[in-house]
Amino acid sequence: MESREFSRLGRSVSTVGLGTWQLGADWGDVDEKDALAVLDAAVESGVTFFDTADVYGDGRSEQTIAAFRKERPDVPLMVATKMGRRADQIPENYVLDNFRQWNDRSRRNLGVDRLDLVQLHCPPTAVYSSDEAYDALDTLVQEERIAGYGVSVETCAEALTAIARPGVASVQIILNPFRTKPLDEVLPAARAAGVGVIARVPLASGLLSGKYTKDTTFAANDHRTFNRHGEAFDQGETFAGVDFATGVEAAQEFAALVPEGATPAQTALRWIVQQPGVTTVIPGARTPEQARGNAAAGELPPLSEQTLRAIRDLYDRRIRAQVESRW
Repeated sequence: MESREFSRLGRSVSTVGLGTWQLGADWGDVDEKDALAVLDAAVESGVTFFDTADVYGDGRSEQTIAAFRKERPDVPLMVATKMGRRADQIPENYVLDNFRQWNDRSRRNLGVDRLDLVQLHCPPTAVYSSDEAYDALDTLVQEERIAGYGVSVETCAEALTAIARPGVASVQIILNPFRTKPLDEVLPAARAAGVGVIARVPLASGLLSGKYTKDTTFAANDHRTFNRHGEAFDQGETFAGVDFATGVEAAQEFAALVPEGATPAQTALRWIVQQPGVTTVIPGARTPEQARGNAAAGELPPLSEQTLRAIRDLYDRRIRAQVESRW
């Protein structure tokens, strides 16, 4: 699989990584044996980048990755985690003392002395403009607790604010064929600044797999049940903010655009990887088969200009009015 570099970290990673939210919580139940099998399938398929967070299962996802690395110390991996969502979401909590505490917990969970990459986990908007927060992150680098830092954002405006900061190594943002706004300004700005882009929610919470119907239901402890309207966190994290019924119809149209030999999910991932400025995309997986299928998207040929235009037309007709102005 192709690798791309986080310029400000001097580290290269696979263009298709693995998001591990689903191995911690909020996607139904996944036991540890199954979670470890997913991690193993991903790395055997060429994945070298895992993304996690201290809040995923209250540390369970981080601990599962640590258990995997203990079993497979030979595997060259970069692990990015996130911090901040376990605390009350007020700007006053984003200070050095708290960062150290959160950082120490993740280092224990992951079983490492220094974290590869730590991201502020969609903090209050004011934090992206806080000199104190960036000074604190710089201190963590100086103290060798972390190799580098980035941010995870909800909006393009937040991303652009962070990209302007000289110490920011990465921006994680929702990007998929149903959320294309980052293509306009965020990706060009990141490329110009040498900031890596981590694309999350790449399948719009599974919509772009083409497997759902309007009658599909999800477990009660799955965010696709309890956060459809932003009841628990930002609505954009669930189905990329698209109304489920609309998303199902649009996904059926998307499936008709899939090239021969690829699945809808792989086509969505290939579309993301093809966007200039993307460093890696982090689809989740609940089974080894899903992990292998996602990784295979990194080896697909580029989508044709005709397919790219058709995807853009689908977004403009079906999706733009729902999401463009919000994020």
